[in-house]
This record gives sequence, structure tokens and C-alpha cells, in this order.
Amino acid sequence: MSRMSEPSRGTTRRDFLRTSVAGAAALGAWSVARNAHAADGETIRVGMIGCGGRCSGAAVQIMRAGPFVKLVAMYDVFEDHLLAGKSAIENECPGQVEVDGEHMFTQFDGYQHVIDSADVVLIACASKFHPMYAEAAIRAGKHVFVEKPHGIDPVGARRMQAVCDLAREKGLSIVSGLQSRFDSGFRETIKRIHDGAIGRVVAMQSMFLRGPYRTVAREPGQTETQYQFRNWYHFRWLSGDDVTQSLVHNVDRMSWIMREELPAWCFGLAGRSSSFGEVYGDMFDHHAAVYEYPSGARMYALCRTETGCYNNSGDIIMGTRGTCYLDECRIVGETDWTFEGPHNDPYEAEQKALIDSIREGQPINCGDYMANSTLLAVMGQIACYTGKPTTWDEVSKSDLQFGPPPEQSTFETEPPSVKDESGNYPLPRPGSAMPW
Repeated sequence: MSRMSEPSRGTTRRDFLRTSVAGAAALGAWSVARNAHAADGETIRVGMIGCGGRCSGAAVQIMRAGPFVKLVAMYDVFEDHLLAGKSAIENECPGQVEVDGEHMFTQFDGYQHVIDSADVVLIACASKFHPMYAEAAIRAGKHVFVEKPHGIDPVGARRMQAVCDLAREKGLSIVSGLQSRFDSGFRETIKRIHDGAIGRVVAMQSMFLRGPYRTVAREPGQTETQYQFRNWYHFRWLSGDDVTQSLVHNVDRMSWIMREELPAWCFGLAGRSSSFGEVYGDMFDHHAAVYEYPSGARMYALCRTETGCYNNSGDIIMGTRGTCYLDECRIVGETDWTFEGPHNDPYEAEQKALIDSIREGQPINCGDYMANSTLLAVMGQIACYTGKPTTWDEVSKSDLQFGPPPEQSTFETEPPSVKDESGNYPLPRPGSAMPW
């Protein structure tokens, strides 16, 4: 996932790229009237919203679909991320990067200029903005890849569902960064679960245990808001915390296994035990959320971001006739089976599926699961914050929004969380009022 950031202090914006009058004029001169369907051999123009590691990776992966895929526009509110991303992508995809100085944008409205320039928009930045950017792209008639999570709160997840519905109406593709659905080993393994290889699912142990996300130190001269954007993974109002940010992958796989059955309710436990100091922001470093389904199955979902601890990102699915170790694509019990391959790269597979859908005029829409899986993660996050049982009905109707709306979130925005006298940011307190 890429990071949004403020302009660096070296080259001025005037020298670096002209994103206001000149940029708009250039876009006006560059015809953007395109059909949603691209014929064989026709160039497919890609734009990036966010230029950090995740979006840069997605750009490389989508261009591996063929030399006819060209990167033509980039946006990140951090100049250094934009330049670094462009350089890295050029090294990986020589001859496919056609981004000139008039199509690199750092102002907060730069995302719209990227949308205007491209046929396909890749979105991977501070997660708060994913629904807003996806909505703008789909409304403009562009195909979209959007990284998970697809919202960080109930309002954002519902907005993303509306975006997916609109994409379907307009005949546009929208592909989710929940890449597990494109993994050949997972596909075959879950097909066997659906065919009864482990019987009725009883319980699922789902884990995303790892060290902390990359931390970014404060730099001289930064405002508080600029610092939080630079270090966005560690602030709830920008990232949504770790159940929504990381465990959403596992929750999505379990939803797939459960044939998209929605749990009735969940409860959660969470806190911070070792990640102290301002660089870790205002998020917990461990969570456990337990979901109960109407069918009686339970999901035990765990995530942790601490150093020097046991790591595991696997899933274990227990049924009445056997057990599946999903990360190994292996089933034991009445039926012993292991996937023999070939394994694919799901990150590349999802991008190829997106390009193929455009060239073949057969839109692909991940809306059947992407918003619900996100909302399930949000549900577990809320249960951990409040320390109270949380139902699907409650969270699906909630107007809860973390911090100000994305349209109102810029470097001029007062952040909803500031340091206290100890040098730490206040944390949620389970058992008390929900933060924000």
C-alpha cells in the first residue's frame, strides 16, 4: 500500500511539475474520449493514485499483461514518493512508462487529473481515500483496481458498495486488492471444501501475525497533519487500524469459504502491549475478534504487529469430516489431498484479469465480496474498540466515520488525534465510548 505525502523541501512545485493551470490545459489538449472496450493492439492507458510500494507494484504487475499497457499519469501528495515510484517502475518496465512532467501531480486534486488521463486507474494510498477515489473514477467511466481495505469504517464500506453497483450499471471493471480470490491454489482448495471434502465447516482459525508496518520518523518543519499523512499506517483516521488493514485478507478468505454467509455478531479483545512512542500513532498492536455465523460456525480471527514474536498468516478450517490448512492448500481427514499446482502469482493474476476484461469487453466486478469483506473487518475492529458485542445489522446501518470525511481531509485538516504529555497518542479504551 502506498503512502500519501507532502511535497519535499527541495525542488519547488513550480519547478517540479505544473499542476494547476498548465496541468489542466495539458489535460484538455490530450483527448480522453475513450471507449470502455479496448481492441486488440490498442494502447490501454494506466494512471496511478498513490505512488508508494503497493501501487508501484500494481503498476508493474498490470504492465506485465502486455506491451500495449502504458503508464501515463501519476499522483501522490508526496513528491519524493512520486519520483521514486516512477524510477522503480521504469526500471521494471522499460518502454512502458510515458509519464511526462505535465502528468505528475501532487496537489490534493491531482487524483482527478489522473482519472481524466487514463483508461484504467490504480488506487493504493491511505485507505481512508479508497472509496472516494474509486467513486470518482467510476463516475468518469474508467476501469478501476482498488487496494484493500475498501473503506475504514461503515460509511466508507457502504460507499464502496455503491461504487461497485455503479460500475456494474456502467459496464466497467472494478477489481479488488483482496488478491486471494485469484490464487490458483486457494481456488482449487476452496472448491474442494465447497464440494464437501471437510464436511460442514465448524470453526476457522484465521491469523495475520507479523511485525509492525514501516514507521516514518517526524521531520523538521512538518505540521502534525503532514506527519500523520507521512506515517499513515499508524493512525486510525487514515488506515482504520489492523483488523481492517491486514486481517481483512483472512476475513475475506473465510467469507469465501462460507459462501459469503454473513456472521450474526462478533466480540473482540485488543490493546497495545509493546509498540509505544509517537511513531506508532494511535493504533492497537494486537487484536482478537470472534465471529459467530447463523449456521453455528465460528471464526477466531487474530492479528498482531509486534517485533520478536511468533509470525503466521495462515488459516485453518475445521469441518465435521476433516481439516484444511489453507496456506498449504492441504486437506486432512476422511479425504487427504494436497494441491499439486501449478501455483500462480495472484497479484499478477488479478491485473491480467482486469486487462483481459477490458480487451474482451467482458467487465469483471468484485463487488459481490469486496465491500462486505471490508465491513466484516470493520465490524471486528469496532468490537475490539468498544469491548462490546457488535452485530452485523448494527454495523451495516451505522453512520460511524473515523475522523473527517475524505473530501475534507488535506494538510490543512486538524487531525482528530494529537499527542499527550507522555509523547503518545491516546488509544481507544474498550468499555467506554467509541472514538469519534
